[in-house]
Amino acid sequence: MHIGSQYSSNTCNFSLWAPLAGKVAVHLVEPLEKVIPLEKDERGYWQGSIADIKPGSLYYYQLDGERDTADPAAHSQPNGVHGATEIIDHHSFKWNDDQWQGVPLSDMVIYELHVGTFTEEGTFESIISRLLELKDLGVNTIEIMPVAQFPGSRNWGYDGVFPYAVQNSYGGVDGLKKLVDACHQAGISVVLDVVYNHLGPEGNYLWGFGTYFTDNYKTPWGSAVNFDGAYSDGVRDYFVQNVVYWLENYHLDGLRLDAVHAIYDFGAKHILAEMAEAVAELERRKNRQFYLIAESDLNDPRIIRSPEVGGYGIDAQWSDDFHHALHTVLTGENNGYYEDFGSLEQLAKIYRQGFVYTWDYSPHRKRYHGGEPTGCASSQFVVCAQNHDQVGNRMLGDRLSNLISFESLKLTAAALLLSPYVPMLFMGEEYGETAPFLYFVSHGDPDLIEAVRKGRKAEFAAFHEIDGQEAPDPQAEETFKKSQLNWDKRKTGEHEKLWLFHQKLLQMRKNVPALRNLDRNQLEVKVLKPEKVLWMQRHHQDSQILCWLNFGSEAVKITDNNKSGIWKKVLDSSAETWGGKGSGLPEKLDGAKNPELMINPYSVVVYENQRAVNSEQ
Repeated sequence: MHIGSQYSSNTCNFSLWAPLAGKVAVHLVEPLEKVIPLEKDERGYWQGSIADIKPGSLYYYQLDGERDTADPAAHSQPNGVHGATEIIDHHSFKWNDDQWQGVPLSDMVIYELHVGTFTEEGTFESIISRLLELKDLGVNTIEIMPVAQFPGSRNWGYDGVFPYAVQNSYGGVDGLKKLVDACHQAGISVVLDVVYNHLGPEGNYLWGFGTYFTDNYKTPWGSAVNFDGAYSDGVRDYFVQNVVYWLENYHLDGLRLDAVHAIYDFGAKHILAEMAEAVAELERRKNRQFYLIAESDLNDPRIIRSPEVGGYGIDAQWSDDFHHALHTVLTGENNGYYEDFGSLEQLAKIYRQGFVYTWDYSPHRKRYHGGEPTGCASSQFVVCAQNHDQVGNRMLGDRLSNLISFESLKLTAAALLLSPYVPMLFMGEEYGETAPFLYFVSHGDPDLIEAVRKGRKAEFAAFHEIDGQEAPDPQAEETFKKSQLNWDKRKTGEHEKLWLFHQKLLQMRKNVPALRNLDRNQLEVKVLKPEKVLWMQRHHQDSQILCWLNFGSEAVKITDNNKSGIWKKVLDSSAETWGGKGSGLPEKLDGAKNPELMINPYSVVVYENQRAVNSEQ
């Protein structure tokens, strides 16, 4: 049973779950006005069909003969969150990706982008012209921040209130399909960010149905979605169907599930497990793989473990620990949740284990936190040095390019892309974008606008106090405009050098078996003291790489006794090629001679085993 409106051959079937309603009808408003009663089944679903109807027709659901509301499972809201719902014919779009099988999770290089600020036009179709450049960089997967219909035209997307509808100002249903189709033609997978832990505050008509939310639990956004209380069966169905809806109708390759730690479900079968089961069934029908990637700050391996060992069966999860450990080592920041991080030993641990906190005491939380991800594959962890949250939730939306030096940006890229995990870049990171990524909205309710302004100021007071600075107005169009990428910078000066450096690292990651094979069990890492140097060796079969990452402000002399054989230098961030001041490191190392190496400050050098190099040639 598909909820919402399902159009086929001049007929539209309607299904609405509203167990508390006494009477429900479809109220057509364009092109003709007409009211058609629906019939209720024993589970609380109201159903009916209308013949001789065309796509593009507009309708509401009429509840109890007096209240009109848009379809909670609307596929399109052409007039915004307060308007009528549009009937969509999903069969009319001509796809060109019949042979597409997607990029395997272990091979993914993810690029997170926001549709509104990635291009000046801020539409799905305007992204298409940049796909080949992303492919040339080495990106093979884009992750799109939420596009479920939100109020106005400017929003991060986490204020969406119609989880099935595609944002009209971005280009709507066909715009998203054209982008996905073009990505697949370019060999790029598409992951969409979806939000199942809350809905936004404006245009959230689900509140009126009395069943979708519960006060049993509280989230940062208010009452929780009702996944385990009375009348929760239809709520669960609503969101499980949404997972399949996006993957099937839009040919998406995966979904990123926002903040699953704010999803409360204490039933015997967790809603995440039910979603994973639905995707597994879709995979059987389509004979291809789809991926669910969770964002969670719980460090709970149950999320990604298989159901056979008591897990939920989600394919991968973000490791916030990686970001926090790397960020604090690079910047020295230690406020807020960063107080739990700051040592190079923690970064070394995450290379080995995927998390820093594996049932360790967290000073910030003032409790023990996390679990050992034993048995979880390295490809089940998505790591990043920047993302929309970690940049945008700073008061001034400042990126790492505003916080650390050019040399440190190259070091950051290496720390991320030499890791044994699935890497994610945040749009513009690859060339050191300096424009901020600020928080912005375009609500219509004056009281809500003022509440958002006050809320942001309060949040920054607790997390980021910057003397003499005011938090940018989230409602102002200027705040949004400031967040748009300066795409042309990628071809100038140090920005171009950084772009090329990322490209080189991604080529190595693809072509060197020791890097391509994501297995943290085939990795050795240690901190060299008193120097702030991370030494790492990765290997797979005959392929081996050695690297030193100097996070210190001084050049250090290293004598390494842990290698044998002949090694060829394949990357040196201090080289003039990459905008460095030059390096005296030898092109080849003889492990038997144990030469003394001078590692420049804030630099990385990578050597590959000569035998592996020769075999590749």
